[in-house]
Amino acid sequence: MSDATQVRSYKYRLRPNAPQSAALAAMLRDFCSLHNACLQQRDEAWRRRRKRLRYADQAAELRGVRTEEPALARWSFTALQQVLRRVEQSYAAFLSGKRGRPRFRAAARYHAATFRVGDGLRLRPNGRIAVLGVPGEIKAVWHRTLPPDARLGTAILTRQSGKWHVVLSVEAAFAAPDSTGDVGIDLGLSCLFATSDGHREPIPRFERRAHRAQRRRQRALARCKRGSRRRAKAKARLAAASARIARQRRDHVHKLSHGLVAAHRRLAFEDLNMAGLKRSRLARSIHDAAWRQLVEMCRYKASSAGGAVHLVDPRGTSQTCPACGAVAAKPLSLRRHICACGCDLDRDVAAAQVIRDRAFGPGHGLRSISGRVAA
Repeated sequence: MSDATQVRSYKYRLRPNAPQSAALAAMLRDFCSLHNACLQQRDEAWRRRRKRLRYADQAAELRGVRTEEPALARWSFTALQQVLRRVEQSYAAFLSGKRGRPRFRAAARYHAATFRVGDGLRLRPNGRIAVLGVPGEIKAVWHRTLPPDARLGTAILTRQSGKWHVVLSVEAAFAAPDSTGDVGIDLGLSCLFATSDGHREPIPRFERRAHRAQRRRQRALARCKRGSRRRAKAKARLAAASARIARQRRDHVHKLSHGLVAAHRRLAFEDLNMAGLKRSRLARSIHDAAWRQLVEMCRYKASSAGGAVHLVDPRGTSQTCPACGAVAAKPLSLRRHICACGCDLDRDVAAAQVIRDRAFGPGHGLRSISGRVAA
């Protein structure tokens, strides 16, 4: 095992009491008001004087604004500065053409606040978290311990489906697995993926298993009158159940990607056009399988472990023999690859071996230029 200094995010659940929850919600409302005021100031400065405001211009006025607005004065000054930086980043992305024009935010859709650890947000020795302006100390669920040599940078307080979390930016020397070997991985719907060494991972189908209950929650929401308290409760129940499915899927993919990266130094996937596939009849199944999430998690974990993820041309991977390179079309109903050369393999395993040869070759002339296709 080798140690490498890296920056990672650690997410923990918070369990504030009723007064603390009310204070945290008030904090997000005040931050949202400041965010919208910054957008309005920028728009008016450009419309009236053709002046483009920057972060430094608005940060210079922040102390005066806190003096005039007592509601803002109770929160951390550096956390308010982070709101201005978010506005600056949004405008920078807009001016560069990467994103649309920044829009005003509703308080109900403003869910995050950024702090510096030790300035506005502190970790107490008793395991609780103190936030400036929030009464008492907030209980945190430390489901895993921080590294002993960890250096904490920023902390993001987030509200997701009515639940509070803190995301800590941790810089430490993490042990990287000394994995060896290459593997090709074929993504599918009969199994989640098949590897070139013969392993087939079943699909957990989290959304399929919860589909009937979700349909009932959706119908209950549709029957409620808009703007009523009953509708708000039904909407919260539906959102909580959807968030639970997403957590189950994310946890499963985290474990699978960790196992793949720990066992193999280099991984090869097909360069599939996920956006095109999700417009097909298989969209629901592909979304439930979370192919993109698996590839992206493998990518960043392999990078941190000193490995790499390679994407190859997906065309013909299931029609090509991994032993002799012969190409023979076969329908999807045929789940075995049987070639005249004597190769007899599971169809998905054979495709995974072709993917491995294309990525890491030279194989049997199977390396080709990568190109994205829909299937």
